[in-house]
Parts: sequence; structure tokens; C-alpha cells
Amino acid sequence: MHRLVGVLVVVVWARAAYALESFDLCFNYGCSETVAVVFGDDELERVGARFVGVSDAAGEREVMARAVADLYRIAGEQSPIMADRGGNYADEGVEGRMDCIDHSTNTTGFLELMASKGWLRYHVVREPSRRSRIIFQHFSALVEERDEVQPDVPQGVHGGVPDHVAIMLALCDCPEVVRDAEVVKARQVIPKTAPAQFVVDTWFEDHARPAVIMPLADWLNGEGPDVQ
Repeated sequence: MHRLVGVLVVVVWARAAYALESFDLCFNYGCSETVAVVFGDDELERVGARFVGVSDAAGEREVMARAVADLYRIAGEQSPIMADRGGNYADEGVEGRMDCIDHSTNTTGFLELMASKGWLRYHVVREPSRRSRIIFQHFSALVEERDEVQPDVPQGVHGGVPDHVAIMLALCDCPEVVRDAEVVKARQVIPKTAPAQFVVDTWFEDHARPAVIMPLADWLNGEGPDVQ
């Protein structure tokens, strides 16, 4: 009897372990700290249920903003990022704070996870985008509308701090990112023939708030909540 109970425990444990999706979350500015968080099947099912019935790209972006928030909330229950606040100054020095490098890296990873589950039917995930205002740099996750709906296109799941983070660190002075009305006048232009692209920026908001999603062109021109 004891052997049977032991076998059942092992089987249950193995099934539970298989149901977990591991994710390497980074924080404390510049992805200087990393911790593994896990998403259970039941949690992912609830997040994925948001996408049921989505019928166009605009609707998918609205759901995407909330789904990203869901994943941050779950991750915050397993890590110190619950203390993160919008911008860089409201949580300066706090354990779990995140700058634009942390946010763009984690959010890109969350979007790749959604894509791997087949939830993103109208968008593909791109490398983080960068905007520049004089010496200040800011990064955000980026998605691009598909020409055709392709529900079964798999994409890789985030599995650590990507190679592009080192490049972002070299370019970014994120603690100094501020809204600069004068520099906003120096418009950055995207070619008219470019596919429709949208930033998914979670740096603007407090922990687990819906992401700010806007056209890349507007974001490059300095649009977004006025936070520091």
C-alpha cells in the first residue's frame, strides 16, 4: 500500500511539474537580476481565454494589453517586481524595480509566450524598439500586424535574458528618460510602406496595469503617458 501511495505521489508531482511554464524574469534595472517564475496550466488557460472571440487586429491589441498585465501579476506573486511603479523615479532604489530594459525584455518574452500558445493570430512579435531624444534612450516591446491571419505559426518561448539586452544597455540611459516637449518636435519618420507596427510599453504604468499600446510612429515621436 505504501509503495502504491508513493507511486501516485510521484505521478501527481510529475504531472504538476509538466504543467508549469518556466520564465526567466529580469528586474532591478538593466536586467541585473533574474529569477525563474512559473505559470501553471490553469493560469495560462485563464489568460488565453481572453483571446477567445477576438476577430481583428485592433481587438487583439486590446486583449494583449490586459493579458500582459495578467502575466506580470502572476510573476509579481513569485518575485519582488510587485514593487515596480511607472517610470523610474517613483520606485528608485526599491528591490524589484524595472527600467525600460527590464520592461521591454520581459514584455517581449510574455508576447513570445502568447505567440507560442497560438493566441496571437493577428500579430508577430519583433525585437524591442528604441527611441532617442538627444542623449536619452527608451525601449519598448514591439509587435507587427500580419498580412494574413496565421494562427498556427509557432514562435520561440522566452528562455533567459536575450543577446540584444547587452546592446540595449550600451545604448540606454533609462533612469534619465523624461518627457521632453522640445525634443518631441524633432519628429522621427517611419516609411509609409512599412507594415503596421505597435509598441507594447509597460514601463509607463505601475505593476500589473494594462500595457500602453500605440502605433510605433507615435511612440517614436514622444507620445505616451507623462512619467519620469
